[in-house]
Parts: sequence; structure tokens; C-alpha cells
Amino acid sequence: MTTKANSAADSKKGKFGVLVLIFVSVVINYMDRTNISVAANAISADLELSKVQMGIIFSAFAWTYSIMQIPGGMLVDLVRVRILYPVILVAWSVATLIQGMVSSLAAIVGCRMAIGVFEAPSYPANNKIVTHWFAEHERAGAIAIYTSGQFIGLAFLLPVLAIIQEWFGWRGLFIVSGLIGIGWAGIWYWLYRDPTENEPRNTATESTTQQAVVAEPQAQVSLANLKFAFSQRKLWGIYIGQFCLGGTLIFFLTWFPTYLAEYRGLGDLNSGLLAAIPFLAAFCGVLLSGFVSDALVRKGFSNEFARKTPIILGLLLSSSVIGANYVDSTAMVTFFLSLTFFGNGLASINWVFVSLIAPRHMVGLVGGCFNFIGGLSAVTVPLAIGYLAQDGDFRPALAMICGLALVGLFSYLFLVGKVEQLQHHPQGESA
Repeated sequence: MTTKANSAADSKKGKFGVLVLIFVSVVINYMDRTNISVAANAISADLELSKVQMGIIFSAFAWTYSIMQIPGGMLVDLVRVRILYPVILVAWSVATLIQGMVSSLAAIVGCRMAIGVFEAPSYPANNKIVTHWFAEHERAGAIAIYTSGQFIGLAFLLPVLAIIQEWFGWRGLFIVSGLIGIGWAGIWYWLYRDPTENEPRNTATESTTQQAVVAEPQAQVSLANLKFAFSQRKLWGIYIGQFCLGGTLIFFLTWFPTYLAEYRGLGDLNSGLLAAIPFLAAFCGVLLSGFVSDALVRKGFSNEFARKTPIILGLLLSSSVIGANYVDSTAMVTFFLSLTFFGNGLASINWVFVSLIAPRHMVGLVGGCFNFIGGLSAVTVPLAIGYLAQDGDFRPALAMICGLALVGLFSYLFLVGKVEQLQHHPQGESA
């Protein structure tokens, strides 16, 4: 009894440690994606860039991030996460740091593209780690915890990043961000262990999880697997949903501070402080969604109800962004945008569908395809907003975000269907 109790305690401790590592990594990941939004006004003024040119900078990260999702997902299936993660962390952090040393549009775009390349495997890696360490009924909660890092981290980091910029300028902001990531890469390598490594600190992994990983078919990089990943209606349902969900998210990660500073007449520092509120709302949404969804599964509710309901409700709430077009007070604008981002948080457990639907040996590849399609929103939406708002009016842009949320809702309602794992043999035969 004592041995089993100790094993259970070690298991919980090990899983908690894994989640902390992923959580902090997600915070740093999103810090390096979004520090450009905090610096946008200063960069635009310093380098005399137009809104369209800033839209190009905002979207440059996603050009390569999207393109590299499928190769990145394949890489995650083939390379041990303990080795892969710190390497990509250092690489994207160096690119972030270099942003603070360049002075041309082309150079900044090049740095943003480099960050996109090296961040591409990160979310497929996160999902693979959770798939290996957590049982199915625990995964939505685990995904909610690490996904919340992109919201709670930014809620507190946006004001901090705004203050750093006040003190050290926009160049100092990028240099500080890069140094933080480089330091964290060393900590990750020192602390993380794959669940199949037979070391004393890995007693945290449950034996059933270890057996599942050992028994998992080996990933194969093949056209047959890639064709399968793009030929299934269920998968296209979650791909389109991810694109639409990403459309709302990328607005908050890029143009939101500019919207507050210019269209709503707030200063850069005030915008950074006010921007934290919707991120806190999204943080509450994603945690509520994850833990309620897992609780419903444990109580015997179907995956269709337990997993889909938070996402459908979240996308519906995200469409409330349109309300900000019809109010004038800062308080009401903040309310509608917070409600929108709360909905985005509710729907952000959608990564759970990758592990629930994808063939087990293709989790990395399908995760890459999923994030590739989602990443296309980060390519197109910032550019579209740049054009729609080039005269200073953001109302058409918010109407577009509302429309995307509704398309995502219909995608989950009508394309995903029954939530069940697809069967696919490595040779290319599907069941």
C-alpha cells in the first residue's frame, strides 16, 4: 500500500512538473510573438512605417510558422522532445534578440520569419508531451493549463513589457525578451525527462502511460500519411475551427494595443495596462473549459458533449466582438473585448481533438497540419486588418473577426461529427 501511495504521489508530482515546464515555455513563446505589438507604435514612428507595412511585419512571423508546421510536426514525431525543445528555444530567442539591433523593414521581417521557423515545432511538441504523460480523461485539463500560459502570461507580461519599453526603448524590449528565452532553454534541458527514460526522477510516469508509449507505432514520414491527414472530414473540421479561432487570437496578439492606442485614444502605456484585462478573461475561460470538460468526461458524458460544448459556446461568445463597434465608453469596449477573449479561451482546448481524433502514431503530423491551417490566420488576418484599418477605422476589422468566429462554430457543428480516433496503417491503408 505504501509503495502504491508513493508511486501515485510521485506520478502527480512528475505530471505537475511537466506542466510547469510547458506552461513557462508557452509564456516565453507568446512573449516573443507579441512583444512586437507592444513595440509597434514606437517602431512605426522611429522607422516611419505605414499601417500596411506594420501589417506585413505582424504577419511575417506566420509566413514561416505556418509553412513549417507540417515539417515541424514530423520532426516532433522523430526527435526526442528533450533535445528538440531547448534547441528551438535558443534559436527563436536569438532571432528575437537580433530584432533589437536592426533598423530596416526587411531586417525586422527577416527576424520575424526566423522566429516563425523555430517556434513551429513547439505546439506539436507540447501536445505530444501531454499525450504521452496524461491519460485521455486528464488531457483537456492539462492542455488548458499550458494553453493558459499564453493568456495569463501575457496578461501580466503586457504591462511589464510596456514598462521595459518605457525604460529601455523598443530595442531593449527585444534584447531582454531574447535573453530570457536563452536562459530558459538551459533550465528546460536540465529538468525535463521523456516518460520512457529510466531514471530515478521518472518514477512520476505511470506504468500504463509508459506501456502505451512503447507500444505506439513508429512515425513514418510519407506522402501516404500526409494525404491521410488532409483527406479526412473530421480533421478538416478541426483545421477550419483552428483557423477561425486563430483569427480572434491574432487580433489580440498584434493589432489590439494599436486599436486601443490610436482608435480609442489611449497612450502606449495605458494601452498595455488595459490590454491585460481581456487576457485575464481568456485565462479564466481556458481553465474553466479544460477542467469542466474533463469533469464531464469522468461523469460519463460523451466526447461530443464534453469536448465540443465549450468550443461551440466559446466561438459563439467570440462573435460578440462586433459589440465594440457600437459603444463609445472605454468600459464598454473593454467589456465586449473581454467577453470575446473569454470565449476564445473557452474554445482553446481544441488541441484535445488532435490527440482524440488523430491516429496515435500521427499525433505530431496531424498537430502540425492543424497548426499549419491555424497559422494561416496569422498570415492573412494581420494583413487584412492593416488594409481594412488603414484610414484609422477598425470597425470593418472587428466585423471580420466576428464572421470568422461564426464560421468556426459551424465547422465544429457540421464537419467534426462523432469524436473518435481515426485508424490508419503506416503503409497508407485507412480503416
